[in-house]
Amino acid sequence: MAKTDTGTEPEPTSALGYEQARDELIEVVRRLEAGGTSLEASLALWERGEELAKVCRHWLDGARERLNASLATEEPEED
Repeated sequence: MAKTDTGTEPEPTSALGYEQARDELIEVVRRLEAGGTSLEASLALWERGEELAKVCRHWLDGARERLNASLATEEPEED
């Protein structure tokens, strides 16, 4: 795992909630769009962004499944 600019390891993605992952992903995109980083740093940011996007996708897929399950149980049965 690549170190951040502060020299600390980023939090493991498995420990992140949706909002944390989303907010960090927004920051990664902002930094990539701003430019001015080395190729190595840009690649590390890109890889972190991919990990964060997977976390967000996982949380959203789970929410969709729960919503669909809830809606399926609430639909009135046809006679």
